[in-house]
Amino acid sequence: MRRKRKEGAAAMACQLRSINNHPFGALRGFMPLGSGEERVYRELREAIPVLDAAVGKLVRLSGGFQAQCKNAQAQRRLDQFLKNVPCGHGQMGIDSFLGGYMDSLLTVGRAVGEMVIAGDKLRAVCCGDVTQLQVCQGDSPLDVVLYGPDQHGVMRALPYQHLLLFTALNPEPGHPYGVSLFRGMPFLAEILMKIYAAIGANWERAGNVRYSVVCKGGENMDPAAAQDQGAQIAKEWARAMEDSKNGTVRDFVAVGDVQIKVIGGEAPILDSQVPVKQILEQLVAKTGLPPFLLGLSWSTTERMSTQQADILTSELWALRRTVEPVVRKICKTFLALEGLDDRVEIVWNDISLQDITEEAKAEMYAAQAAKYRAEAEN
Repeated sequence: MRRKRKEGAAAMACQLRSINNHPFGALRGFMPLGSGEERVYRELREAIPVLDAAVGKLVRLSGGFQAQCKNAQAQRRLDQFLKNVPCGHGQMGIDSFLGGYMDSLLTVGRAVGEMVIAGDKLRAVCCGDVTQLQVCQGDSPLDVVLYGPDQHGVMRALPYQHLLLFTALNPEPGHPYGVSLFRGMPFLAEILMKIYAAIGANWERAGNVRYSVVCKGGENMDPAAAQDQGAQIAKEWARAMEDSKNGTVRDFVAVGDVQIKVIGGEAPILDSQVPVKQILEQLVAKTGLPPFLLGLSWSTTERMSTQQADILTSELWALRRTVEPVVRKICKTFLALEGLDDRVEIVWNDISLQDITEEAKAEMYAAQAAKYRAEAEN
């Protein structure tokens, strides 16, 4: 269903975007989306499990939604479509698409998708790799045009721009194409990985014990005899260590003043608890999630307070508002192609982060208080 554009709607001029002609018009307004920072952000998720868990929990805590239509037939058809729409990679349902879309949005700072049309019907909704695309300012300062590589690797404008879905997370005036959740983390993450690597190296050095066997008193011996005695001691020590691996207790007997020390045993391993906690506090604060939701128990009585729940709820609602235009566009496109009333409203499910037991107790106490007040009045 197409609607005629109202006259005068395009007469508005945007004052904050430059519309001057560029000598090289093809280069004006380009902003590459496939810079190297995306690879760094994805490696952060692979290297630090806490960050990967944070993205997953933010996506899942955002919850689902209900699309409400004005027409009963449109409501029934849309519900069936949203439940069974193919999303690629063996996934079905709009929730699967929305999960991958939010994942890319949080990790890279932007997400792209596509509505697949076949036989004048909307058949599928798929996520795309945003790092393989470029964006250019369109004819209007409020429009963007997505460019992708053709069969020869040349970046060209994708032919069906109205079927593409594009969202930027927290765009800035100077960089209006999205900011990743991980911005500002690489520096701290590099320090954290150095600490973890050093811990592994130290435990490999000190945890896997190596011995130093020194036999004194051979200064006046013949060099050949001293060498032979050293070989015999080394052989007996090796046999004793080999038998200990098999659970057999074997004594080590040697002639002379023999000293056995652990190599590196005198050097203590640095305490990494304080610096690791300080860095993790910064990383977790950037995600907006309480630490215990990520498995970090820094306090014996840690639990989510009402203030933390309210702040996290506001963060989740902000993420929902960011992706809601994409969800609405999918629903309206499906209804329009089906010839149905395309008026639709997106209603998100309630976010419940409080302890259900505590809420039940609060309701019980409120009911008891109301009962006692009613009895006192009578």
